[in-house]
Amino acid sequence: MEHFTVIVDEEQSGERIDVFLAHFLEGYSRSWIQKLIRSGHITVNEKEVRPNTKCSAGAVLSVEIPEPEIPDIQAETMDLDILYEDSDLIFVNKPKGMVVHPAPGHYTGTLVNGLLAHCGGELSGINGVMRPGIVHRIDMDTTGVLVVCKNDFSHNRVAAQLAEHSIHRRYRAIVHGVLEEETGTIDLPIGRSRNNRLKMAVDRNGGKRAVTHYRVLQRFDRFTYIECQLETGRTHQIRVHMAQMNHPLLGDTLYGNRPTRFHLQGQTLHALTLGLNHPRTGEYLEISAPLPDYFAHLLQVL
Repeated sequence: MEHFTVIVDEEQSGERIDVFLAHFLEGYSRSWIQKLIRSGHITVNEKEVRPNTKCSAGAVLSVEIPEPEIPDIQAETMDLDILYEDSDLIFVNKPKGMVVHPAPGHYTGTLVNGLLAHCGGELSGINGVMRPGIVHRIDMDTTGVLVVCKNDFSHNRVAAQLAEHSIHRRYRAIVHGVLEEETGTIDLPIGRSRNNRLKMAVDRNGGKRAVTHYRVLQRFDRFTYIECQLETGRTHQIRVHMAQMNHPLLGDTLYGNRPTRFHLQGQTLHALTLGLNHPRTGEYLEISAPLPDYFAHLLQVL
């Protein structure tokens, strides 16, 4: 059983406990969090509470996550946006709000459920029954291109490229504030936050090296449209790095939580391009996903 504590910030004061935790426990549904609260696995200042209890600044949330049961993950027919497919790989354009692989509270409706139906079970098994074919992931509210491996041979070859940082990954994002420099590089190590174990943070002592290159595409009155290229692939890397530079992503309630007039579902972040050497042929393969409609419309509004 995993156990950690979270201290409520001033910014989250007044939010319902279940809503507060749903922002941080990405991949876990709000209904599942409510069950944990009702069963006493989540307490506030060592007292049991209800899901609608309001957070107060400085309150200490104690969270226990039970050992997950291994469910029978079912194939589900979905209208997946397939960008490229062959006998080894499949590139998918993941929509906003879709969880990549099953987790407590999200055993249906994930990308894996759809892939099991589409591929007929032909997915690599290296990461187990919960994450068949998944060699890397993008956040639930991040859109864009994701590569999935159909067999263990391709999985090992793609994983090796990920480990040596040779995969080409470009993202598009809208950040708060106006960036002055046309280009820049953020080279700051990232690790689990010591103040809030549900978040990642810049950790100059114990973090892993994380490098993000960015360039300005367009400046607006109070926002900047940028392209980011990842040299490394740490969890929430772009979100953490831009927040550290005081330019959090628009819509990011976890690392920014700045008021905005736009009604958004999470961060404005899109995985635009993914390029790698094909695991079987060795030829370079680069696949791109178009900007989602909400993102393109937001740029027009700005």
